[in-house]
Amino acid sequence: MRFNKIQFIKAATLAVALVFFSSRALAQVNPAAPQPAQTPQLAQPAAPADSTPAPAKLALTLQQAQEMALQHSTAILNANLEVQKAEASRWQAIASMLPQVSASVDYSTNFGYQIDLGGMKISMPPSATFGITTAMAFSGAQVVSIQMANISRRMADLSLHKNDKEIADQAKLLYYSALVTDETVKLLEENHESLKKLYEYSASSVRVGITEQTDADQLLVQVNTMANTISSSKRQLEMIYNSIRLLLNVDVDTEIVLLQGLDNLVNQESTGELLAEKFDVEENYDFRLLKESTELARKQVALTGWSGGPTLSVFHQYNEKKYFSDDVTMNMTPPNMLGVQLNIPLFTSWKQGSAVKAARMTYKEQLNTLENTRLALNIQHRQLVYNLTSAMERYDTQKQSVEVARRVFDNIAKKYEYGLSSSLDLTNAGTSLITAQSNYVQALLEMVNAQISLEQLLNK
Repeated sequence: MRFNKIQFIKAATLAVALVFFSSRALAQVNPAAPQPAQTPQLAQPAAPADSTPAPAKLALTLQQAQEMALQHSTAILNANLEVQKAEASRWQAIASMLPQVSASVDYSTNFGYQIDLGGMKISMPPSATFGITTAMAFSGAQVVSIQMANISRRMADLSLHKNDKEIADQAKLLYYSALVTDETVKLLEENHESLKKLYEYSASSVRVGITEQTDADQLLVQVNTMANTISSSKRQLEMIYNSIRLLLNVDVDTEIVLLQGLDNLVNQESTGELLAEKFDVEENYDFRLLKESTELARKQVALTGWSGGPTLSVFHQYNEKKYFSDDVTMNMTPPNMLGVQLNIPLFTSWKQGSAVKAARMTYKEQLNTLENTRLALNIQHRQLVYNLTSAMERYDTQKQSVEVARRVFDNIAKKYEYGLSSSLDLTNAGTSLITAQSNYVQALLEMVNAQISLEQLLNK
């Protein structure tokens, strides 16, 4: 079953942002002060259930992952079988116009019966006849059937190439999704470490009476929430790796290592070249398949017309008869016979004309669909270019926003250490940082999704 990994990661990222937005409200609730003898414990990100080393390790670049996915894809294997089936059907149509040879052997006996011809007895002894028949038939329908078989063969090839592209895009989508989710985990871990240090400083301040216990409790809520979010994000990352393992057909315990990073794969230069790429609708796989389907509908009109056309048949028959008796008999079986037959339908009560008319209507419908698809694909290309351009601009903006939010958070954190800002200011700055990071990840996902969509349209 196919599913959209980008939508899956988007949902997880938005969930992370919502968790942190809710932490702002939780941090402002004053819990009951704990007993002096009790020290609040920091929650740590959950460790993997099984920390034993993986039995195998697979390090892959994006291209290697795509090539390996193509080698193990069931869809590609089935598409290859469809190509072979189409080729077999093509030869089946060609063979219908080639000579058909058959052999026959028969035995007969009249149980000693004799023909009486005016007092002349002619024996009819047991006999066996061996025959070889060669026949050929020619018609316009056969010629059109061969042409239609050739079209079906081309369509099978196009479907194979399209499946190759879809599998490669799926591998690319999973590769990018893993990198983006891993980047999310790293950002969350950086925030978690910063909050832990602030909480430890706040707890120390509470012990010497400089800071109130409620300030430390507010930070503790954020630290624990962050730890839970990191654990959830790591599980999400493992789910993506499991999808990669399934696509590559490797063992579930195989460790997947991605050799390329986002900085290497996502760059302005390659994206700019993609935006400048000229779109040729004739090279799009979907349009090419539809165009071949339209040609198939046109040939169907011809096939329907020729199905009521003349048929020329030619045959040659060789027979050899063997009598199992020495009696005089009469052999009336000629050893060679050649025959030619021309069958011309004269009147079908308008049945043939109605069938041709219906086929023409179907062909016109296909032409209308083809032109509408041509227009739709050109509009889609323009929209995808707009989407990618906007996604790039938003990505650049959100990247700068994260840097600013990080500097603001660090500044307020330092002030908090010297008592120049409150825990509420720190909470607000932390929430702003998390929001900026969430928006950055969302913008990155949108840009990747827009880039892959445009590449699919351009068959890149």
